[in-house]
Amino acid sequence: MDDLVQWLGEQLDEDEADARDCVTRNGRWRAVGASVLSDDNAEVVTACDLAYATHIARHDPGRVLAETQAKRQVLTTAQAQIEGAASADYTVSGPAKTALAVLESMLKGLATAYADRTGYREEWQPQGVF
Repeated sequence: MDDLVQWLGEQLDEDEADARDCVTRNGRWRAVGASVLSDDNAEVVTACDLAYATHIARHDPGRVLAETQAKRQVLTTAQAQIEGAASADYTVSGPAKTALAVLESMLKGLATAYADRTGYREEWQPQGVF
């Protein structure tokens, strides 16, 4: 599971870097017709129609950064649990074993969003917990 946590962290690094590169304008993005504008009314992009513009505006860099931070918190919690399970004082049985299986399933679920990226392993495809 350590490899999965590390790989997911790298994907979040890429998402964060891309989003930070786009944060050149202040404020949120919004769809206006087929265009996406920032709060300072600078045009970010022209899409082919309102539906695309709305989707792009909804996934502006600020939201990507917030989602990246939330996913990092999940990874931090996962890493702590994995390290705890690896310690000599920790017995992986019963509820603890179930909790680790659920945690692994959650991480695999997060990884599916990046399945098209280099380094994704088919073994990370979620199979269910039980």
